[in-house]
Amino acid sequence: MVGFKKVPSKGILLAFFISVFLILLLYVDISTDESKPEEKVEVTENLENVIDDLITYKIHQVTTGENLSIIFEDFKVPLNTAYRIFRLDKKNLLTNIKPGDRMRFTYLGDKIISIEISKDNLNSLLIEIGDEINIKNITKDIELISSYKSGIIKSSFYEAAQDAEIPDSIIMDFAYIFGWDIDFVFDIREGDSFFVVYETPYSRGEKIENGDIVAAKFINKGKTYSANRFFTSKDKKEFFDNDGNNMQKAFLRAPLDFAYISSHFNPNRMHPVLHTIRAHNGVDYAAKRGSPVRTTGDGKVNYIGSRNGCGNEIVIQHSNDYSTRYCHLEKFKAGLKKGSKVIQGQTIGYVGSSGLATGPHLHYEFKIGDKRIDPVKVKLPSAEPISNELRPGFDTLVESNKLLMTKLESLRPNEAE
Repeated sequence: MVGFKKVPSKGILLAFFISVFLILLLYVDISTDESKPEEKVEVTENLENVIDDLITYKIHQVTTGENLSIIFEDFKVPLNTAYRIFRLDKKNLLTNIKPGDRMRFTYLGDKIISIEISKDNLNSLLIEIGDEINIKNITKDIELISSYKSGIIKSSFYEAAQDAEIPDSIIMDFAYIFGWDIDFVFDIREGDSFFVVYETPYSRGEKIENGDIVAAKFINKGKTYSANRFFTSKDKKEFFDNDGNNMQKAFLRAPLDFAYISSHFNPNRMHPVLHTIRAHNGVDYAAKRGSPVRTTGDGKVNYIGSRNGCGNEIVIQHSNDYSTRYCHLEKFKAGLKKGSKVIQGQTIGYVGSSGLATGPHLHYEFKIGDKRIDPVKVKLPSAEPISNELRPGFDTLVESNKLLMTKLESLRPNEAE
């Protein structure tokens, strides 16, 4: 029997060649990997370069007892740099530093490059530190943003104004401007409406201070009251109606903000404590205990103390034989005494229930000579109207404000549906 060789099949040969190829490929990869140069990582060196170019800030608010020498030392201002700064301050700008001032130290890496001392929201002192040192005053640019608001009263002016998203400071200013003509407690009616334009100063997107009313209108029981801001001198602003009459009167209509009248002027009233017919020669304003009471006009304190059923009381003597009386106070404003001068709107005491009182309230009286007058109904004397020399400029302003108010009234963005 003749022998024979077994010939490998094609499948086996193919598998063999593939295996050889993979072994060679692996060998080449290993050889190549060994021949690669070692990769160097230089993270530390690059990070150090970044830190050298990094600008950082440190903030400090000056406290009582601190001085610049100590502050400079705490914030790593080199001694020779501090000496150069003080030597260059020939106008003594740095001597005005006071508690509350805000300081910003700017560094490039570890090197200080500037110091800014903010005196208020607008003014700062900048110390630039380099090969040379510069000290200069900086006043930020101001942008005035105008806001237009309106509302209709359902229950109270304050609530309606809040619903219209009017800031509290503008609400109080509005009430103060119209407060000589309108009692915001007694005179307000459902359906009354108001319109106001005010400007708010901003600098670099930050509000600098509360807004200021430019023009306003209040429609009360169908009667329209208008107010226009006008600068009668560089630093003095006043509000006038459209005819040029001063909105300010010699007296405020009410001595409290947003209280309510609990008892009116009545010469035949039954006294709530004594239960006898006893003239009520003033107006009672119910308010929270401790609410600030303001004098309704300029004058001086004629009496301050406690007497009779009035409890703690203050009597203010005004010009032209006018006087006002404030009773049942919890306490007096500190520092006030007989003979003290007071100005319109100044806080003189706080609501209480001293004397014959059933609860916290203010009893307010208004007298002309010896005659007691109903303070709610008395016609109050006005301050000076617009002068003839200022009339042309004022009339132009009024016409502009009228157009603005007409546009705002047509929008009525806060009107109830």
